[in-house]
Amino acid sequence: MTAIESKHAALGATFESRGGRTVVSEYGRPERAHQAVRNGVGCIETARGVVVVEGEDRVEYVDNVVSNRVPAEDGRGCYAVLCDPQGRIELDLYVYNAGERLLLFTPPTAAESLASEWREKVFIQDVEIADATDEYATFGVHGPGATEKVASVLAGPATPEDHLTFVRGSIGDAGVTVIRTDGLAGEEGYEVVCDVDYAEDVFELLTIQAGNTTPFGYRTWETLTLEAGTPLFETELEGTIPNVLGLRHALDFEKGCYVGQEVVSRVENRGQPSRRLIGLELDVVEPDEPIPESGAAVFAGDASIGEVTRAEFGPTAETPLAFALVDFDRDEPSVTVRVDGEEVPATRRNLPFVDGSDRSARLPDYR
Repeated sequence: MTAIESKHAALGATFESRGGRTVVSEYGRPERAHQAVRNGVGCIETARGVVVVEGEDRVEYVDNVVSNRVPAEDGRGCYAVLCDPQGRIELDLYVYNAGERLLLFTPPTAAESLASEWREKVFIQDVEIADATDEYATFGVHGPGATEKVASVLAGPATPEDHLTFVRGSIGDAGVTVIRTDGLAGEEGYEVVCDVDYAEDVFELLTIQAGNTTPFGYRTWETLTLEAGTPLFETELEGTIPNVLGLRHALDFEKGCYVGQEVVSRVENRGQPSRRLIGLELDVVEPDEPIPESGAAVFAGDASIGEVTRAEFGPTAETPLAFALVDFDRDEPSVTVRVDGEEVPATRRNLPFVDGSDRSARLPDYR
């Protein structure tokens, strides 16, 4: 359930379920909303699970579990993953040091099970873990005008400059935390976190005050992140070894042991994973021609070299785009993709497909 479903409905939103949670799909004309974000600023209610970790051993406890180094300094965060023993991603999350507690942002329905699982593994550590998902609302503000927009409504500090840092202030009567995101849409981005009781007021101020901001939903988020070269949990990350995605943003290779680290480190030390994530531009003439579904086979000549993970028409690129996981050593500039039983030509493209006001920190890095 969104925090302000009736407000979204009044704006003409349609809804969908993602991971068991209701989110805004679109407000009509998602392609137009996409261009509004690319050229100005847009606002989306972000579906997040929230886990709160408190106690003297909170940093050490979480640091021993996740793939990245948990910041010890208030106001800073990191992006990380949880892996299974085979090194495959089970969950991705953001960890923020909020002084006396850590705030963990997870996929929307993962917080309850994660908090329960971690509580069962606490022995002598001074740690308290709780699912606080229903206490918070989160709004993403993205676009080349995002900094100006957030600054115009935020009372107190200046907007944070560095990725995954945050400040505390107020918007209207609501106390808020404003986080500088890691640029997943390829644009300047912030997340504004508030008490759920103030969600409607904060949303209205973000979208109306000091110039209109275009509300957008998850259909637009998918095209923005695809053009920006950002792999997402549901389509690219889940079940994949981080090295395959070049996901160095989520990894600290010098920190202590975590589940799956041996596999991740072995792949890193070997020099290259078995597959890699690439971008494809489909060579189609008509915009209404079908695009590949997830799992569509990718061919180099007669050889099957991988499969599509996600494909959408890119409104800014003005052409169908796709991510594909292919054999690491294949570097053909042109391939074909199976669409409705036919082989459609496609051209390999460097990521991101579109340059914006920021660069996604999840761009594949195979150094």
